[in-house]
Amino acid sequence: MKTILVPIDFSDESKNACKVAASIANVTGSEIILLHMLDIPSASIDPIDASAMKGGAQTIFFMKSIHKRFEEYKKLDFFEGLKITENVIFNKAFQGVIDESKKHLVDLIVMGSQGATGIKEMLVGSNTEKVVRKSDIPVLVIKQPVENFAINDVIFASDFSKESQKSFQRVLNFAKLFDATLHLLFVNTAHRFETSKETKEKLDKFTRDFELTNHTLNVYNDITIEEGILNFGKKIDADVIAINTHGRSGLSQLFSESISTDLANHALRPVITFKI
Repeated sequence: MKTILVPIDFSDESKNACKVAASIANVTGSEIILLHMLDIPSASIDPIDASAMKGGAQTIFFMKSIHKRFEEYKKLDFFEGLKITENVIFNKAFQGVIDESKKHLVDLIVMGSQGATGIKEMLVGSNTEKVVRKSDIPVLVIKQPVENFAINDVIFASDFSKESQKSFQRVLNFAKLFDATLHLLFVNTAHRFETSKETKEKLDKFTRDFELTNHTLNVYNDITIEEGILNFGKKIDADVIAINTHGRSGLSQLFSESISTDLANHALRPVITFKI
């Protein structure tokens, strides 16, 4: 892992994401790119354009103000010793994140989020949901302050279908970066009940083509899939929950749209997504 992108708006949620990104960068030796999206009408972006002189002056003022805030941000204790690059773009939030991640060959996107526990904006809002859905790069969402962030236990929650195998090597690589234990989790519910024999065969078939060392195989019974993931996470005190995403509909077929929203809103543990 060489480059981590952190979209920021200078909020407490952004600071939480930066702190986690810094912890990961200290382990991996990665550079951190801090990205701020400035929402200014396109006619105001070019200060040389006489027809937009007022808007141009306003843009210069905003840029100076943002640069000052960047300088204050980069002095935060947890950034000490790390390579930090700042970037400001004039773009729609989610598309800007996608474009910049491709431009800089980013390996991981870390985004802050409000710790919503009810029906609020998904993750940090619809823009983050769009980043999760569209990004080919893993997205790590942080919903609350994390002290002394370390990755020792990672849950990979899946339906363990053939399609889910497409991104599994990336999940394995992520866990191996931190020498973490990877806990493969299948949640059994009354609505989608499977016998122990069926699930064991599915897990065996899924893992057959991968080199697994530090891992566990788990079947957890619960009322819903998302509650099973969250309850299992609490049971083992997981550091990160890893799930697949699908470009068409966000989280993969394991999750319905309502389940994905519930999981995002209630999972106060960090969640990392890998696109199939």
